[in-house]
Amino acid sequence: MECITCKGRGLCGRPVCPILRRLEEIAALPRVGKRLQGLSPPEVFVGRHGYPLVAAGPMVPAEGEPAAPTLANDIGEIIAARSRLVRSETKITVKEAKTPGRLLSACQQIALSRAPVGTEVSFCKPPRGKLQFDGVLSPSGPSGTIKEMQITTNPLIPRKVDQIAEDKEANAQEAVGELYGSGIGTEHISRMLSLGLLGKKRKLVPTRWSITASDDMIGKLLKDAILDKPLVSDYFLFSAEDLGNHFEILLLPRQFSFELIEIWMAHSVWAEDGFIGGDREDSRPRKRYSNLAGGYYAARLAVLEHLSEIGRQSSVLALREISEAYWAPLGVWVVREVARKAMHSIPLRFGTLAEAFMEMNRRIKTPPDQWRRCSSLLAGPVQRSLVDF
Repeated sequence: MECITCKGRGLCGRPVCPILRRLEEIAALPRVGKRLQGLSPPEVFVGRHGYPLVAAGPMVPAEGEPAAPTLANDIGEIIAARSRLVRSETKITVKEAKTPGRLLSACQQIALSRAPVGTEVSFCKPPRGKLQFDGVLSPSGPSGTIKEMQITTNPLIPRKVDQIAEDKEANAQEAVGELYGSGIGTEHISRMLSLGLLGKKRKLVPTRWSITASDDMIGKLLKDAILDKPLVSDYFLFSAEDLGNHFEILLLPRQFSFELIEIWMAHSVWAEDGFIGGDREDSRPRKRYSNLAGGYYAARLAVLEHLSEIGRQSSVLALREISEAYWAPLGVWVVREVARKAMHSIPLRFGTLAEAFMEMNRRIKTPPDQWRRCSSLLAGPVQRSLVDF
């Protein structure tokens, strides 16, 4: 099993992932007593191990003010900040979301809030453990089993969020669409989905699943909305780079399709020897989970947001080149935000695919003969289409 496929999930059969072990050793974790009080970012973690009996609880900083990771920070700063977040846990069955007890109800209040929530947690014993890395989730610090928990400040819950959480007649897809259309961010929506606050069949959803599910559901709604829009008029090339992730995103004046090529350069995280993979879809509904995991849906969402904003459809070729500067996994939010950064850039405009392709090749380090075999959109020679004339 290749590391790039496993991404720390233990599929190789080793008791400890050697890549994660190396990363864990660089972090100086805080020492925490049996009681902790602080502002939850707001963030609540729901695990997947043991499903449907899962570990769940709020993330509370051991020291300092909580801050969401952003592209303005470097990788070391992000890891240092995230290592101070203590993962508090108690075992909860996923169906308890329908009739939550006191502890789960408090967690749901944190998930509903748009601002940090004062939280006090006492543990059965002082939290210990390791810095936890994941291909989808942001890193987090020690973990401990909750003995008691209470909220010490009032959550700031937007009216639309409160309305949707109370509406148990709408299905999850409808609820997500209404929240997103009202300006509620993807992270907030993901929290609500994870804590069983959306849809008719309410249950807890592991955090790593809810992140991708939110990106996917929002993406599907945006995709359906642009399929009857006119095509873009030319070839537009968008670019951005941050945290060792470089995006080249090309819009082509053709019916909607989306293709993502991931180029993991040698010595980048998960890919000591390098790796190249791709996945795509056309205008038809997607039926299978992407072999590129959550990053596929995060990048697709960023592109679809742009197409929705300009009221156009296009075919899309997105190249994500990951260099050795991306030396630790920070979570799928990096893919989404760097792709959004690209789509907010001023694009270069070309009259032909060949011209756009030549410029794209100049901007990335990997030669095209190494990655084009993964592209269905560019299968064969870069040909001129009818729109080029």
